[in-house]
Amino acid sequence: MSALAPLLQSYFTDRLLRQRHASPHTIVSYRDTFRLLLKFVKAKTGKPPSKITLEDLDAALIGSFLAHLESDRGNSVRTRNARLTAIHSFFSYLSLEAPEHAELIQRVLAVPPKRFDTALISYLDRPEIEALLQSPDRSTRIGRRDHALLLLAVQTGLRVSELANLRCQDLHLGPAAHVRCDGKGRKERCTPLTKPTVAVLRTWLRERDGHGDDALFPSSSGQHLTRNAIWRLVAKHAASATDRCPSIAAKQITPHTLRHTAAMTLLHAGVDPAVIALWLGHESLESTAIYLHADMAIKERALNRTAPLNAKPGRYHPPDDLEAFLDQL
Repeated sequence: MSALAPLLQSYFTDRLLRQRHASPHTIVSYRDTFRLLLKFVKAKTGKPPSKITLEDLDAALIGSFLAHLESDRGNSVRTRNARLTAIHSFFSYLSLEAPEHAELIQRVLAVPPKRFDTALISYLDRPEIEALLQSPDRSTRIGRRDHALLLLAVQTGLRVSELANLRCQDLHLGPAAHVRCDGKGRKERCTPLTKPTVAVLRTWLRERDGHGDDALFPSSSGQHLTRNAIWRLVAKHAASATDRCPSIAAKQITPHTLRHTAAMTLLHAGVDPAVIALWLGHESLESTAIYLHADMAIKERALNRTAPLNAKPGRYHPPDDLEAFLDQL
């Protein structure tokens, strides 16, 4: 076994799990990155993963691996950059554990993320929201569950992982009603609920008849819905809602679209972007700026507040020769 193998093992067990207490999602994402990387190196060098050395993982090979992700596996630039983040994290750990390889480590850390075009966000307007919420068949238990989940997502803007992990005890439906969740970066967040949302959730909670730690939105087996299950749920009801509101067909509706919808609803109501950032659990205001870019109404109001330029139509005509002479003095 090469020296790389114990270093990689200690990176996951000691650095990520014990020291950083990384989330299961982070562990899985980083694990998959190194599975792909070691498989790629094996195809390039013929070495089994346990025999791959640190010298094999130079900057040139990392660059080839990143190109392989895009060209051969069809990964997006965002995915490519996420894989690079995992590699950078490991090599930052190596800079402390294997300083004798400092030059190689610094070359890998210098591999930059790739820039990409950022499209305007997609979100639902009021008729589209109503069509989506009417899609579940509320004569069935599954339909009532889906309706409650969609309403909560549209009103609160919770991430799909936060929705999937909600428990019955996370709902507080008395005075100052709110939902509590463990957000990104292990930050606890409480989001207030409107009266219509409280009414729907109170009815669902009675029907759910679960205990504190039970899943708020369970699967047919009683377990928490997975992230993929919620994605499929949203896609199914979005497709059904196109009959009521054809404009939905032009949009790709995902759970994150519902998060964008909640943010845009707050923005249109005049809520300060700083408050929206707290509402959504953003690290900084930069993450919330995408909603300002997407809102044409804000740009139009800003334009209306500016003084119009005094520009007259027509072609330019030179002044009188004598006036031109005097102007040039």
